[in-house]
Amino acid sequence: MEIKILLASLVIWYITCINVYADDMVRIELKRQSLDLSSISDARIYAKDLRGRNRNLAAPNDQIVYLKNYHDVQYFAEIGIGSPPQRFIVVFDTGSSNLWVPSSRCFFSIACYLRSRYKSRLSNTYTKIGKSSKIPFGTGSVHGFFSQDNVKVGGAVLKQQVFTEVTREGYLTLLRARFDGVLGLGFDQSTTSRNVTPVWYNMLLQHMVTKSIFSFWLNRDPTSKIAGEIIFGGMDWTHFRGQHTYVPVAQNGYWEIEIGDLFIGSNSTGLCKDGCPAIVDTGTSFIAGPTTILTQINHAIGAEGIISLECKKVVSSYGDSIWERLIAGLQPENVCNRIGLCTNNGSLCSSCEMIVFWIQVEIRKERSKEKAFQYANQLCEKLPNPGGKSFINCDVFALPHITFTIGDKSFPLSPDQYVIRVDDSQGVHCISGFTTLNAHPRRPLWVLGDAFLRAYHTVFDFGSSQIGFAESA
Repeated sequence: MEIKILLASLVIWYITCINVYADDMVRIELKRQSLDLSSISDARIYAKDLRGRNRNLAAPNDQIVYLKNYHDVQYFAEIGIGSPPQRFIVVFDTGSSNLWVPSSRCFFSIACYLRSRYKSRLSNTYTKIGKSSKIPFGTGSVHGFFSQDNVKVGGAVLKQQVFTEVTREGYLTLLRARFDGVLGLGFDQSTTSRNVTPVWYNMLLQHMVTKSIFSFWLNRDPTSKIAGEIIFGGMDWTHFRGQHTYVPVAQNGYWEIEIGDLFIGSNSTGLCKDGCPAIVDTGTSFIAGPTTILTQINHAIGAEGIISLECKKVVSSYGDSIWERLIAGLQPENVCNRIGLCTNNGSLCSSCEMIVFWIQVEIRKERSKEKAFQYANQLCEKLPNPGGKSFINCDVFALPHITFTIGDKSFPLSPDQYVIRVDDSQGVHCISGFTTLNAHPRRPLWVLGDAFLRAYHTVFDFGSSQIGFAESA
């Protein structure tokens, strides 16, 4: 019996050594910085619609560009550019594909003077390119030019990686940012990268790793010195429990998957039961989604937003018409057009579409019209504030779980996982980990940021074009 135990221990030790210390993997230790109210208030997530103005006739497959301003990022790591390496703190971001850092030639941006700047004259491996570069950033862009140099990522040195030296930013774009630049881990996007080979692609091409996967783990212990880890070329089995659930990636330039129905407690929200796209993004702290569902979540968890008089006006003025048409069997997506709210007024149209959905859910539950209107008015009161953030009571124990369906499996988030605590000079504040992102009226887009990824160890399988999730350890 003792011999069996000894052999089992040796096997575990051997697997651990291979899995954790293999030479064909590159490990990056992440560092954490706490959020404050100002950074959260400034954080925005955008979806740039390329379909034109006729949003109601758009096809679900039309292109949407997902943008953000990175003000809410918490996790960073260090890389080196040049020989000898010049140190930069960057965001490892699966939501983009570019590598960019401030340039020593950035003269007219205050933000550049507050962080490390790349100096090509100090590197003996620098190669000049000089072509202009423009990278979407929030509602604007950062501008610069392409250069080529060695890039040190963990213990690996990539030869002659093309990157952007940023020379100009929009007004105050990066002034509050706590990092120097961004290292994108997304797919090659020719619209923004101008056919530049991303860092992750070059790690494979230059044989820095043998397996075409990388894994992402965030430490749920806020007191630990190690905030998390990215492993290129493999995974560490001590970072997760059980088996990963893998789902295919949609080929549109992002690490995008399809999710199913969402549940508040044990109650279905109904909106994504036929599937919704979701971008898995290491470069944002929040979970972003359509206002329609987020308002239901905020109502269930007691998050306080700004009362929307316009939303309530639609209920009081058009509620009867909406109810009658839904009862008569009119398709929900046609109701607001039929009553004339989606012809000229965009904001009333959005409110109407949400209210139609909420009332439709209540009709399915066989609720009375009065109960349905009462519920809709309550949800109007819980609409997120203009920044998309909502405060919440820090006593989270009584709050419901929020569950995502991915690959026919449930992925619940407990209240302590989706509530973000902020400590600053004003005391302790708790923020709902859900923020708004309205992209497509027929096929709502979600972004699964760190609030989700802290709960689930994630494998980005580039070779098989899939993403795997397992309970984080």
